[in-house]
Amino acid sequence: MTDLVKWWSRVTAAVTGAVLALVIPAHAWAASNGVAELAVEAARRRSRGFGAFGIFGLLCCLFVVAGVVLAIVLISRNRKRR
Repeated sequence: MTDLVKWWSRVTAAVTGAVLALVIPAHAWAASNGVAELAVEAARRRSRGFGAFGIFGLLCCLFVVAGVVLAIVLISRNRKRR
């Protein structure tokens, strides 16, 4: 079990480092390029109603939340049996 925890910690650290190495320069580039103003303008123009994306996004979000809750319930049940 400790080998699995060590492996998972190393993988998590590597993925976090890679994400930060990509996100921070991209954020700095976007802030200095005028993309920030474009994003603000796009956010102001978007529609406020529930369109096809809104319903699809809602269903997708519900499925993800249900999957997480199901995983937590199954894990907690397995721990109580021992």
